[in-house]
Amino acid sequence: MIIKATRYRQLFFLALAICSSNLLFAQVDNQEWKQASASSEAYSKSRRKNTVPPYGLVKVKAMIAGTKSSGGDNDVYFTVMSPKNYQSLSLREKFTYHMIHAEVESQNCDVSAPILDEDLKVFGTLPDAFDEKSWSERQLNFLISNRDSVLALISESVNRSKRVGLNYKIAIEHVNGWEIIPLLIRTYKIDRKDHDILTVLIQLMKKNDYQPFMTSASYVKLYGAKSTDRSFIDFNQANEDLILSRAEAFYNGRKK
Repeated sequence: MIIKATRYRQLFFLALAICSSNLLFAQVDNQEWKQASASSEAYSKSRRKNTVPPYGLVKVKAMIAGTKSSGGDNDVYFTVMSPKNYQSLSLREKFTYHMIHAEVESQNCDVSAPILDEDLKVFGTLPDAFDEKSWSERQLNFLISNRDSVLALISESVNRSKRVGLNYKIAIEHVNGWEIIPLLIRTYKIDRKDHDILTVLIQLMKKNDYQPFMTSASYVKLYGAKSTDRSFIDFNQANEDLILSRAEAFYNGRKK
């Protein structure tokens, strides 16, 4: 067992060294690498914050801590709570589990250059909520199967905290939560700083094939043939007003 543990440590530090080496070469070779401004970096950090639900939080964290990782194919790892422990959780506790823990992890040493002027952009896609981790099929199925409860719990939390964490945004998008568009708009208008709420509104219009948006210049720029996961439109008064008015019109039409 000591030999095996030593071998794991050797492999870990080897992987760390390779990643560090890749980072160094990427910075040297990439002549376009530029440092983002302080305001851009601050916004980048804030938009990646998740919301931690309070439901059974201490219990859920303890159970996650006792969960072991297992390897899969292509450097994919799973940290999955056992079926017995998982089924012992209430629906609210399961919600907390999914919002704070992603069961799938993949190793990725690729280095991305900073996004410049991140605070002045409205993106077509959201960033990752769990870095190199993601929700498993079981977790995604939970969100869909308990869609109404998930949206109710998110709404309850947003009304209380007046913010929408990145994990909540991704969950809303995944379950096509168009019903809470008014709440998203009200929350956005509190300080108009969380442009990813606008991204969620855009994603909901796209997901529901809302034609005034699907035939717009914004759609082409965000999701057209030349788009990437970093495609954006400028954050300005005109674009903000257009997104909000379209989202309100989409909601009102869908509600009818």
